[in-house]
Amino acid sequence: MESAFKSGSHLSFWENAIYSCVPVKLDKYAKEGSRTDIENPLPKHNLAQTFVRSFYIPVSQRFQAMLYKVLAFLVPHIKHIGEKKQAHYQAARLVKLSCQQISTLNDYKTYESIVIGSLLLAAKLGVKEVVEEMLDSFPNAVWFSDDESHSVFQLAILHRQEKVFNIIYQMDQCKHVLFHEVDNENNNMLHLAARLAPPSKLNRIPGAALQMQRELQWYKEIEKFVPPKYRLQRNRDGKIPAILFTTEHKDLVREGEKWMKNAANSCTIVASLIATIAFAAAITCPGGNEDSTGLPIFSKEGAFTIFSISNALSLFTSASSLLMFLSILTSRYQEDDFLYVLPKRLIIGLVTLFLSITTMMVAFTATLYLVVGKYEERILIPATVVASVPIYIFTSLQFPLLLDLIYSTYGTIFGK
Repeated sequence: MESAFKSGSHLSFWENAIYSCVPVKLDKYAKEGSRTDIENPLPKHNLAQTFVRSFYIPVSQRFQAMLYKVLAFLVPHIKHIGEKKQAHYQAARLVKLSCQQISTLNDYKTYESIVIGSLLLAAKLGVKEVVEEMLDSFPNAVWFSDDESHSVFQLAILHRQEKVFNIIYQMDQCKHVLFHEVDNENNNMLHLAARLAPPSKLNRIPGAALQMQRELQWYKEIEKFVPPKYRLQRNRDGKIPAILFTTEHKDLVREGEKWMKNAANSCTIVASLIATIAFAAAITCPGGNEDSTGLPIFSKEGAFTIFSISNALSLFTSASSLLMFLSILTSRYQEDDFLYVLPKRLIIGLVTLFLSITTMMVAFTATLYLVVGKYEERILIPATVVASVPIYIFTSLQFPLLLDLIYSTYGTIFGK
């Protein structure tokens, strides 16, 4: 069961932060600290380590437990996360104890039937804790395979389970040997990475462009490990990995292009409107100009300086955003463009668009203060609140997409 383990639980950013801070209660059957002290006694002369283990750690654990109880009482949702973490801990302990019992079996066939089925199923589902514990307890299990000759890490690649695949980074001795394996169809690991991911994994990624980006990231990562001759190896259908990748992902490339163009078109309209408004405001000073000198009437006011700077920033950022979205619309839309080029342009376009909207609202508020605020101060607070509404709406609607783009492009997916 995926949900029984941490790797199968899809927590939000805040839930994950709370999860990492929740203390785990150690029951009487799993007191790790006391058993470690008995098995590995510290030298008597090491007073610093003795003080840390005997006083500092217990006190900090009690303080953390007390703090958690207070927060759980105030916020009931935290208690639910704590119960989930406790269940995950117990499930991991159960796996560890089960592996200890299986290792005592004398019948190899019974041992093999239990280990193979559980290990390969855990690899398909992406339950990292089970795979890691079983490979640690039974090192030879890394060579087990299913009826199609797919090993643990081949299944992890096929089903796009990066948490299971990342275990391979810890296996220095047999890591490169594993990448020489082929299945019954003469597919090496790069062929498997070239296959289209299952719909259940693709649907978790928002947008066809980001889905294509993730597929490219998998292919490029496996390509680092595979020997050069395997990149040109043909499978039973006579296809090398690169050709297979293009064939499998041609529909996803088309959908990614459509998704990118729709997003760029929508944002281009907004950026054009802001640039037009900012340019018109730049040549029409609030309050007008003096007849004798031609200088703005409010040129010596501090609010006028704020208006000038914010309006100029709004014009520059909206123009930059417009150019970024136009570059997306005129892109070639080759496969490799989805890896960095297109997502990076979309990130820059969204950030500059957000800055242009924010500075435009600041310029509007400064103009309102110059024209009306000196005489009717009561309208300043409502005007400021109303001016912040477009900023809030844009942030709430587009900020999640921006975070997904940044994490998917610059975040760490592979590696220990």
